[in-house]
This record gives sequence, structure tokens and C-alpha cells, in this order.
Amino acid sequence: MKSYKKLALTAMMTGMLAFTAACGQETGGSNNEQTGEGTEQLQGQIKIDGSSTVFPIMEAVVEEYGLTQPGVKVSVGVSGTGGGFEAFIAGETALSNASRPIKDKEIAALEEKGIDYTEIKLAFDGLSVIVNKENDFVDYLTVDELKKIWIEDGTTKKWSDIRAEWPDKEIKFYSPGTDSGTFDYFNEVILEDEPIVEKATLSEDDNILVQGVQGDKNAIGYFGYAYYLENKQSLKIVPIDGGKGPITPTNKTIESGEYAPLSRPLFTYVKNSAVKDQEEVYDFVKFLLENVAELAEDVGYVKLPDDEYTKQLEMLETLK
Repeated sequence: MKSYKKLALTAMMTGMLAFTAACGQETGGSNNEQTGEGTEQLQGQIKIDGSSTVFPIMEAVVEEYGLTQPGVKVSVGVSGTGGGFEAFIAGETALSNASRPIKDKEIAALEEKGIDYTEIKLAFDGLSVIVNKENDFVDYLTVDELKKIWIEDGTTKKWSDIRAEWPDKEIKFYSPGTDSGTFDYFNEVILEDEPIVEKATLSEDDNILVQGVQGDKNAIGYFGYAYYLENKQSLKIVPIDGGKGPITPTNKTIESGEYAPLSRPLFTYVKNSAVKDQEEVYDFVKFLLENVAELAEDVGYVKLPDDEYTKQLEMLETLK
């Protein structure tokens, strides 16, 4: 069981005992009444949307935050990085999760709407290339081989087209959808704006990609490191040679940048006005920065150096 879930269970049991002990006692006070631990109890709603890759991190943070501030209802959508920014620009969300940095056109759209924002870096991820568990021939892939596999060239691609000694079997492709920051990152470092293979199954739902690769011996796919860890018993991860020999994504190789070029930072973007005007948003973002290092690692990502979180907490106070 993940540590944050253990904490949730402990807190739930403690809360039940406290409720039982309080039965029959007169209660009162406002929404800002202090708890026994001196924590101001807040009310409100916070809407978050965006990257499915960032979702497990934010889900863990929201679950923990709910134990300290049950009156603040935080919802997290998974419309993809691009979809999340659309909602952010439209004024529908206070935070927008992203598995890539914000694009120039998104910055321009926010400026046009008069929306100031702050980028918050959460953790590192290693974009993981995976094949079916029964695939016994792919030992590693070079970046050039990834390009040959994934870029559309008008042919029906077979494994033997990549290396002659590999099977004469058609490759089946599973990729994040084009609204995904994971797709954008893969496009940047592998496709380099060339079209992806037309026969690829595209989905914003990483679970569909996992199931697709699990179900076909000749499949290949890619998604965030945490989704591989969650399904590692039924998938095979492929080491990638970026020019210095094959490297498998691990916490160490992702944080050091050794797993190049497929290691990347993950972000959330917050509206400055929401931090300033809504106490619950400020409180949530503060809690996020104080706890995300541990929670990100609980769900399979790699934390930033501690001083980066400290600097971002200092920055948050200037917004307040």
C-alpha cells in the first residue's frame, strides 16, 4: 500500500474516534474555526485539469490535502496538457497540469485574456518505451531506430525493417493522443515534427495504451514512467541509446539526466489572481509544494532537489 494511502486510513480511523467522542457535545463556530492543531479550516472549490501524466501526482496530493482541509473540494480532470491549457485560458480552472512547458501560443492567449500565471515544477518523469512482455528480441532501441519505427513513411512497418534479424511481423503502435504533453514531448525529441505513423492507436487514456501493448506480441508504445511501474509485471521496458549506450529509466537515471533524451520535468500552472484572492488556492498550492516531493515518489516519479521546492515556496509568498 502506498504511504499516502496508509496515512489516509489512519486519519480516517482517528476522525471516526474523534466524532464518536464528540457525540452529544454542543458544537458551533464559523468556517474559520481553528482545529485542535491550530489549522484554519477553509471552504471552497478548486478545479484542476490537464496532463494524464501529472494526474497520479495531483491525485495523491489532493487525497492528502483532503485530510487537513475537508471543506475544500478539489477536482482534477485529465483532458491532456493541451486540453488543460484550453480550460485554463477559458477561466474554468485555477491550476493546469502539464507534462511539457507552456507553448508560445498558449502564453499569447493568456496575455490576451489578461491572465497572469506562475509555472510550478513538480517532479521529473522518464518517458518510457514499452513492448509486449513476450517480446524476446528487442533488447534496446537507439533514437534513430525510434524515429524509423514511429515516423510515417508510407510503408507497412515490420520489426525486420528495423533490424534484419528481428521477426518479419507488422509492428502495432500505441501512442498518447495529440492533446497530450507526452505526445508533444515525443514529437519534439523523436518525431521532430514529422507525422506519426498513420496506423498508431492514439489515446489520452494511458490505460488504453497499456492494455493495447499487453494484448499484442508485436506492439510498441510509450507513456510516463509511473504508468510503466504500475504495470511492470505485464510489460517490458526498452532501454534507449541516446548516444552513450542503452539506458533504462530509473529514479537515478531520470533525475541525473542520464536517461536522455526522454527524461523531462512535470509542471502545474497556477493563476496568480487565484492565489491572491482565494485563500483555499494559496493554501492548496503551499501544501502541494511542501508535500509533492514525497508523494511524487510514492506514485512512481522522481522528486526535484529540495532547494527547488524551497525556492518555489518563497516565490508563492510573493504572489500572496
